[in-house]
Amino acid sequence: MDSAGLTLKLLLVGDSAVGKSSLLLRFTEGAFEPCLKPTIGVDFKVKKMVVDGHAVQLAIWDTAGQERFRTLTPSYYRGAQGVVLVYDVTRKDTFTGLESWLNELEMYTTRSNTVKMLVGNKTDKPDREVERREGLQFARKRSLLFIETSAKTQDGVRHAFEELVIKILQTPGLWDKSAEKWGVRLMESSTQQEKNLCAQIQTSRTAK
Repeated sequence: MDSAGLTLKLLLVGDSAVGKSSLLLRFTEGAFEPCLKPTIGVDFKVKKMVVDGHAVQLAIWDTAGQERFRTLTPSYYRGAQGVVLVYDVTRKDTFTGLESWLNELEMYTTRSNTVKMLVGNKTDKPDREVERREGLQFARKRSLLFIETSAKTQDGVRHAFEELVIKILQTPGLWDKSAEKWGVRLMESSTQQEKNLCAQIQTSRTAK
């Protein structure tokens, strides 16, 4: 397998305040900020890593969980090789809302074999409302990878992304030359797309 120079597009999705941005910050920068502001539209970070001896570059998109930004996200599903669905183990409503995110994935993803991982975040908190077995059962029923994490303590964070990348590299057709070219185009166009998003958000606010 020659994955040198390969860029993979990954998405983080889930309800607002489940810790998507904190997971991304912890994974890409090794940091944790307890008072991160909610993501507006889409955030984007790049992380280089070596998985099973293969050097890969991850282009990770962090999407806003608020309903008013849902119209901004469909284009970001296109071409994604991996999707991380995040819920908060201390908020049952974020777990029960996973079905709507899965339906959205089915509607907008352009790859039938996109690798999906379910992540139960905030395991450092004592007031758990979703047991690990519930998450595991949900994931097994829908053929999702599953792991629990804590962005605060960093428990499970790197392992989650490593497992996702390994599965992608093991899935035929997900990391071929067309995928690599897509990754390069993605990197080059990210700045312009972010500008377009800001313009859309500003227009939306002005119209209200």
